[in-house]
Amino acid sequence: MQDRIRIKSIEILSDDWARLTKTTFDYRRSDGRWETQVRQTYDRGDGAVILPFDRRRSTVLLVRQFRYPAFVTGHPEPLIEACAGLLDEHDPETAIRKEAEEELGYRLRDVRRLYAPYMSPGSVTERLTFFLADYTPADRISDGGGAADEGEDIEVLEITLDEAMAQVRDGRIIDAKTIMLVQHLRLEMLGEL
Repeated sequence: MQDRIRIKSIEILSDDWARLTKTTFDYRRSDGRWETQVRQTYDRGDGAVILPFDRRRSTVLLVRQFRYPAFVTGHPEPLIEACAGLLDEHDPETAIRKEAEEELGYRLRDVRRLYAPYMSPGSVTERLTFFLADYTPADRISDGGGAADEGEDIEVLEITLDEAMAQVRDGRIIDAKTIMLVQHLRLEMLGEL
């Protein structure tokens, strides 16, 4: 693609919690014609997400937390989500183990990497690395709840995988990364993966 894109200008629109950049570029279409396009990209760094699963009890650990973007677009309730966070200076597995301890209060074992998709490649640069892990009640090291100094106010939820699937179906779980992990785990349990 390098020979099909010519950057004309880059303007930083915001550089606060994340960086919002406006780029004007010429793009050579597949029919050979050049056209000028303008795109904004939102870069907040890459992240990781994990769904811990207790195989004996068939339970998963999730979190419930307030998300302003969901609130401002008409979803007044806190979202139910899989534990996730930005990588910062860590590799994905180190970062997600740290997040699980902070948010869930569990030291996870047998962490397995699944995949690392772009979640919204039309405008967001973030790639999110997905993980599954095993846990038992003996792996609990604290109450969790997140880092208060980062503005986190997180409720830890432990529900059955069947209940998580029901919440996906009836719209109580509307977070894409969580839906992907719950469905992946269900397919795995059914021997489909």
